[in-house]
Amino acid sequence: MIKRRCKITFIRHGATIYTEADRLSDKDNYPPLNETGKEEMEAVSQWIKKRGIMADRIFCSPELRVTQSARILSKVCKQDFEVIPDLTAKRSGTWSGLSFEQIEEKYPKELEAYHNDRGNFVMPNGESMIQFNERTNEVIERIVKENDSSRIIIITHGDVIQSAVARILHVPADYQTRIIIPTGSATQISYFKDWSVLVYSGVIDY
Repeated sequence: MIKRRCKITFIRHGATIYTEADRLSDKDNYPPLNETGKEEMEAVSQWIKKRGIMADRIFCSPELRVTQSARILSKVCKQDFEVIPDLTAKRSGTWSGLSFEQIEEKYPKELEAYHNDRGNFVMPNGESMIQFNERTNEVIERIVKENDSSRIIIITHGDVIQSAVARILHVPADYQTRIIIPTGSATQISYFKDWSVLVYSGVIDY
């Protein structure tokens, strides 16, 4: 019998005022969940409870919108959560707070450079996709290693989940943003010794 190292159910946080405009944000304390985001998290939390998805531990990223989402899940599941300080969103640098429409207007040359080399492009005070993947994958691997044979739930950002999925499917950094992770959705990955399996991704089945 093949022994599973760890099963992680990733939950993307609920929607914010930035979601519809597709704005980037790497701020810890902004934006908060909006009413739609709260409803999404209530719904996905009830879905997890009804499906009987068990968790030995629940982790979350440190940003406000994520901890708010984790509190909703924690209340429904009646289980505490732990914050992982270094599981943050991709650092957008001077693009943080801007939509791609605004970026195209203010930084057309930089945006073209980004489209030409998404993996290595980096804005001032930001990080490249490759740097982000290395940081994110190191954190996830640590969680897997420290929670052998456990079932984990992680509430986090869409780009963190994209990174996790891209890694096990060997999707190049230039293309991983094509993996769609909706707000308030669930993605599950089973980790084994030498390989991993994507069980489902971006599921919204309320």
